[in-house]
Amino acid sequence: MTDTPPDHLSIDPRSPHFDREVLERGIGIRFKGVERSDVEEYCRSESWIRVALGKKVDRHGRPLTIKLTGPVEAWFKTETVEDEAHPED
Repeated sequence: MTDTPPDHLSIDPRSPHFDREVLERGIGIRFKGVERSDVEEYCRSESWIRVALGKKVDRHGRPLTIKLTGPVEAWFKTETVEDEAHPED
């Protein structure tokens, strides 16, 4: 696994952009300079995020989302096991 988070990531297991290993490691998202913890999906190259629209759900019980555009930064919250074993000092 690289030190750079994927360009496009989703927390929905049905999505082709879902990656359990990356999500378990933890991803931090900064959108328009503000750190967000409610992001359902993001794409850095296209500069957008998807967030839940309040408590509204569709007919299948999944949260309704809204797409917001703007600068997106992503980073890993934790280091990999290999990085922790060999810290660069």
